[in-house]
Amino acid sequence: MVGSYLKTERLCLEPVSTKYAATQLELMNTPKWINNIGDRNVYSIAEAEEYIETRMLPQFRELGFGNYFIKLKATGELIGCIGIYNRPVLKGYDLGFALLPRFEKQGYALEASTCLIRAARNIFRLTTLSAITIPSNLDSQRLLEKLGFTFDKYTKVAGDDETLMLYTISL
Repeated sequence: MVGSYLKTERLCLEPVSTKYAATQLELMNTPKWINNIGDRNVYSIAEAEEYIETRMLPQFRELGFGNYFIKLKATGELIGCIGIYNRPVLKGYDLGFALLPRFEKQGYALEASTCLIRAARNIFRLTTLSAITIPSNLDSQRLLEKLGFTFDKYTKVAGDDETLMLYTISL
């Protein structure tokens, strides 16, 4: 296993692992993921395992941080994922999060994000974070602003024609 567990009052952020491929598969195929993040063409447990192994674990092994699965402390149930991603197209580290629909609007994304931002500053020694969202994702924009991110500019990433909103925060 790579990385360390992070904990909040209600949550445990567990470093990414292929053992949770079924949850990753479910999450990546929710309407919100597909609309707000994009279809990653992951449609089976085997493809989810490969996605985790090839797209998520390498950064964790290299930097010691990356994607975490969010679990409820009380039940151990997986409710989503959150991470700090090294995205060269953004020239820095990017906060991203997604919850299974049945766990939205309960403060979990705010709680997990606050924990990970604290770790970014105090453990990973990062000085800034960015976050991107599509203009129609108002829930994400509100959460980012509540976390202290400020809108910086509209941008596009290489290989994608979609306009994104770039937010930043100094840690």
